[in-house]
Amino acid sequence: MRPPLRTVATLAATAALVTGCGSGGDWSQPHAKPSAIGTLAPGFIAPSTTPVPEATITPRPGSWSDVHPSKDYRVVLLTTGDDQPTRTLVAAVEEWAEEEDVDLRTVVADHPYDLVPSITEAIDMGPDLIVSAGNGFVDPLALVSPSHLAQQFLVVGAELAEPTHNVTAVDWSGASFRGEGLGMSSTYEPASFTPARCAAAVRAGVAAVLNDLTGIVIWLDEV
Repeated sequence: MRPPLRTVATLAATAALVTGCGSGGDWSQPHAKPSAIGTLAPGFIAPSTTPVPEATITPRPGSWSDVHPSKDYRVVLLTTGDDQPTRTLVAAVEEWAEEEDVDLRTVVADHPYDLVPSITEAIDMGPDLIVSAGNGFVDPLALVSPSHLAQQFLVVGAELAEPTHNVTAVDWSGASFRGEGLGMSSTYEPASFTPARCAAAVRAGVAAVLNDLTGIVIWLDEV
């Protein structure tokens, strides 16, 4: 039996976990706008090109490596599912946050009816960026993100069929789940979610967001 909405919202709120990365400060306090420390190397995008929303770019491997978030970057990780690809993505986000001293907090949706309330909970926390790991969040994000255009989202290992300018995705041939009843890609391969590829996806995606290259799909067949 599906629980009432108030119960769902409570479950989503209590699912928020503080990971201990970064400063762990009070997010209700004033916060400077984040910026990129370092620059994208040649080959991330074509010279004199600004990708339009829904465009796909294929950056040169490693062209994102010198970009880091400014101090006290606030990130919420949204995750659902316990499959191997999702576990590898979550580990990649956590390792990146630890290495970059990011203030990371995690919201876990254990059930399908937790998905939309979990996104709402993450938005209400006021992060600089919300990162999603797990195919289950693709359709809920497509529903919620257009109503919150000031909030930046990063989808790793999947993509939205029609993203708004605030939703950036990192994908590759073995991933590319798009939701909206389209089914799993015929090229889907769980083994393609390697630690190295997932780590590169997180860093490339964050580098794009920090450089205002948002609403696009970053294709990483090579890392």
